[in-house]
Amino acid sequence: MFDFLEGYDVLAAFWTTVQLTLLSAVGSLVWGTILAGMRVSPVPLMRGFGTAYVNIVRNIPLTVIIVFTSLGLANVFGVTLGASDDFATKFFRLAVLGLSAYTATFVCEALRSGINTVPVGQAEAARAIGLNFTQVLTLIVLPQAFRTVIGPLANVLIALTKNTTVAAAIGVAEAAALMKTMIENEAQLLLISTIFALGFVVLTLPTGLLLGWLSKRLAVKR
Repeated sequence: MFDFLEGYDVLAAFWTTVQLTLLSAVGSLVWGTILAGMRVSPVPLMRGFGTAYVNIVRNIPLTVIIVFTSLGLANVFGVTLGASDDFATKFFRLAVLGLSAYTATFVCEALRSGINTVPVGQAEAARAIGLNFTQVLTLIVLPQAFRTVIGPLANVLIALTKNTTVAAAIGVAEAAALMKTMIENEAQLLLISTIFALGFVVLTLPTGLLLGWLSKRLAVKR
């Protein structure tokens, strides 16, 4: 029944998906946190940049962003994010960049909603004892904001896992790319689709359950 799987490395394809997800999650968390800081900054220029970036990038289709990283950054501007000449490595890095840039907008908005739940009096008290904006944000506000938005961030991570399939558009050999190849070569459309659908359920369901439990565990009591 599963003889058609011979010659296809399904586990390696899903491992590429996991790597894309983890690296993009780290990149989007870092950039998204910086953007959230910009959006609540007292400096108008930083606040304007953060607002413009979020509103523009999150309304651009992810496929367009991913294709731009290859056709625009790599082919036009020569940006490869490393010295490797290997096609797969180069476009894997560019896919991580595109996914991080896009997902960071959703991380930013989730964090900003968490920042808004922190009582204003705490920030005022911190400023009263001499802390500057950066210190108030990193020492007082963000630790509480992160605990508040673990649930929304879990949803962003699950969406990111599914969005990695778009990387197939620039030739990254992740799960969706292998599924497309298998469907073209094998007469097992329903079975192949079921296998890959279950693979993504295995990746996303435990993540949602774990982070959901963690959200309740670390919830800030007000």
